[in-house]
Amino acid sequence: MVRAGLRVGLAYPDPPFNAMAGGAGLDIELMTELADALGESVEFIAYDGADLDGIFTRLEAGDYDCVAAGITVTPAREARVVFLPPYLISGQALAVDTGRLPQVHSIDDLEGLTVGVQRGEAGEPVAQRLVAEGRAAQVRVYDVGDVEAAVRGLGAGDCDAVLKLAPVLSELVKPLPGVEVVQRGLSVEDIAIAVAPADQALAGRLRVAQAELEEDGTLQRIRRKWLGNPYVDQILGSL
Repeated sequence: MVRAGLRVGLAYPDPPFNAMAGGAGLDIELMTELADALGESVEFIAYDGADLDGIFTRLEAGDYDCVAAGITVTPAREARVVFLPPYLISGQALAVDTGRLPQVHSIDDLEGLTVGVQRGEAGEPVAQRLVAEGRAAQVRVYDVGDVEAAVRGLGAGDCDAVLKLAPVLSELVKPLPGVEVVQRGLSVEDIAIAVAPADQALAGRLRVAQAELEEDGTLQRIRRKWLGNPYVDQILGSL
């Protein structure tokens, strides 16, 4: 099979994995390096669905060759696609407007409050579990492209707290006075590139290329560039 370049599915905006369409980020740089190692060009294709899990449907349909979108490895996703070894280990974090809700320091302080999550993201079942246990009042689910608006709306009470992968949440709160990440380490999640099961040959080539980037220090350089300390969020907290 002659490939016309590596087509990579992305879900924007998801800093530091990617910025807005056409921007830079960890996944952009990683996939550019991997494509170069394979001797191929790379094309980044924006996913425009409301539910992040729909990106795997597009991958299975052949719209992408692989997906690199800060994707968490889950058993349900492993049943659909092939994951490379993780290039990052991270976890969910919690953000609130500390001026409006100064009493919220962790998930133990969410009683009676609404938790915002991104549709199809790993934070959604975590938030649903908190509600089921009576530790939060309800979950508000945002479409993929609206999670940034959810964080911006914390001060206005659109929701009371947001659960999201820690590196992304840390970037989203930076420009917002009073909005802070108050708890990290709510899970431990492997973040990895996904490939369609029908393309085992590409998965094998990418797996070897990624191992080489890890061995020669390129991957660690990319992690440090976009995350600062790549280990800061890799601590298991307690739910």
